[in-house]
Amino acid sequence: METSPSPSPLPPANISAIANVRTWSAFIHASALLGVLLHFPGHLLPPLILWLIKRDEAPELDAHGKEAVNFQISMLIYNAVAAVFCLVLVGFVFLAVLWVLNTIFVIIAAIQASDGKFYRYPMTIRFIQ
Repeated sequence: METSPSPSPLPPANISAIANVRTWSAFIHASALLGVLLHFPGHLLPPLILWLIKRDEAPELDAHGKEAVNFQISMLIYNAVAAVFCLVLVGFVFLAVLWVLNTIFVIIAAIQASDGKFYRYPMTIRFIQ
């Protein structure tokens, strides 16, 4: 009976690098939750800054950063439109729904990124390719 050699496990350095990329990917998405404290700049600036700093380290970080920044720019536009609708009082409901959706989608994206998966946000306008 002939057995094929089992694949060798990844060296510890590669496992550490993969874990580091996953951690930073999750952090890029989760950093948008700072918008709870600093509404306007908090949702957009932390993912943007982290993406600009980390995008050259791994293609995964670049992809996650682009996705997070695109989603936050899209949410900023949707919030601006909802703010206009506040003049007729309907916008307050839209703002609340957008805030909840933003929080839920960011948490889902951070969890998916920590598992090594790529998450495509719904309702995202892809400004940055």
